Amino acid sequence: MLKNFKVPNNIVIVFSIIIIAAILTWIVPGGKYDRQTIKVNGVERTVIVNDTYKSIDSHPQTWQVFAAFYKGFINMSHIIVFILMIGGAFWIMNETRSIDIGILSFLTLTKRFEKWKFIRFLGVDNIIMTFIMVIFSAFGAIFGMAEETLAFTLIFVQLSIRMGYDSLVGIGLCYFAAHVGFAGAILNPFTIGIAQGLSSVPLFTGIEYRVICWIIFTFISIVFVLWYAKRVKKNPSKSIMFKEDDFWRKRSESDIEKIEFYTPKSAWIVGGVLTLIMVIYSFYFPSTDLKVGLNIVKGPFLPVLTGLFAVISFFALRKSLHFFVLNILGFTIFYLILGVLGYDWYIMEIAALFLAMGVFTGFAAGKKNSEITKLFQEGVKDIVSAALVVGFAGGIIAILNDGQIIDTVLFSLSNSLRGTGQITAITIMYGFQSLLNLIITSGSAKAALTIPIMAQFSDIIGLSRQATIMAFQFGAGITDMIAPTSGVLIGVLGIAKVPYAKWVKFVIPFMLFLAFIAWLLLIPTVTMKLNGF
Repeated sequence: MLKNFKVPNNIVIVFSIIIIAAILTWIVPGGKYDRQTIKVNGVERTVIVNDTYKSIDSHPQTWQVFAAFYKGFINMSHIIVFILMIGGAFWIMNETRSIDIGILSFLTLTKRFEKWKFIRFLGVDNIIMTFIMVIFSAFGAIFGMAEETLAFTLIFVQLSIRMGYDSLVGIGLCYFAAHVGFAGAILNPFTIGIAQGLSSVPLFTGIEYRVICWIIFTFISIVFVLWYAKRVKKNPSKSIMFKEDDFWRKRSESDIEKIEFYTPKSAWIVGGVLTLIMVIYSFYFPSTDLKVGLNIVKGPFLPVLTGLFAVISFFALRKSLHFFVLNILGFTIFYLILGVLGYDWYIMEIAALFLAMGVFTGFAAGKKNSEITKLFQEGVKDIVSAALVVGFAGGIIAILNDGQIIDTVLFSLSNSLRGTGQITAITIMYGFQSLLNLIITSGSAKAALTIPIMAQFSDIIGLSRQATIMAFQFGAGITDMIAPTSGVLIGVLGIAKVPYAKWVKFVIPFMLFLAFIAWLLLIPTVTMKLNGF
């Protein structure tokens, strides 16, 4: 019977969860906290006013399960539009076959290192994957990279397939790694920064122990992905994505040898125009302040990037259009990092950046306006299923909010902390945050909702507020890996064409193990004297 079982479509799974949420609104009584707007680290946040919980009339949801889709699309509109723009932009770029050539060139280059015995012993692929995962994990830990991984999923899934692995390994290299870093945050302003601000704890204190936790989390995640990758490489049919990945294998089947390497005049013109634009912006922004935690690094980053782009573009254009397009992609990523750290960019700016990348790539390839538009539409069509699932997932939150039961859950679970010992209390807090994360996946929103209450409970039972923040930090990240309400997760799975059920099967053993390790790492926060705690 199990052999005939077919994994439901992601939309079917999400709709089922919406129905369950609606049923809960008939069972859980309504309740509400008063809220107020305060400034945290210079940013306005809406927070719960302590001791203001009151019972209110419940709002059982019935036909609203269908209206939830509409509200979900509105609530998740920023991620939906981001996905569509990314899909369209990369489709234009894929038309040039530049990414295929880049991946093949990269893999050919790495093979040269196999002549060294030590490198051969470690494994070239292992070194590459470890390096990529450390970078993305650091991004997640330092500036809270999450939505940005949507833009990298297409690249790393294709790289993974080319290397002989599967799409799950590709997700592991970017989204998975960034999320592990997000959970083991070091300077993440969206979790640590807000939580410490709400708790009146000096900003980013306790960093020493957090670095240790991040290293442990990252090491475990790398071991897991490398183990799985080796297993798949040895026997590809053991991959639970073997059938679905046929889409990517066909897409990467090579006619690369037949590709003509050339550089049209349009590419030289685009190179000159982009350089001129960057020169103008460098004139207006000669210096940039990069904010990393409490540290600010000031420097001429934009002029330096402009100079590098001009020089590298010249040599890339002399080689072929494809390497110039790859150069555009590479500097798009550099500008993304500069924008996030230096100019507080978020989804809108990043989406605009990638759209510009796609448009200029089309012009460089000599495409006409109508051709670029058609390619963009084809890319949107290819990825629209991922955007749809994100919108449907937003309906879960809409049902719970309209049913007025989220605050009741908060109130009931927070009451369970009264009269407990310190280790028990920190365990309950951690469990509470982990479960709540399945409903509210935004780290900053969860901090604003729970930290004002949890911080005061910490004082009552003699628990360090820093320990409470750690429980929130771990809970706000680990279970996010399976949260069906996470627009980022659902978006990444949609882009990679991975069914939600298969992703859960893949990741849940690791998630449970990491959750256990996180609990062990919480114990020293209440039993030892740690710096900043």
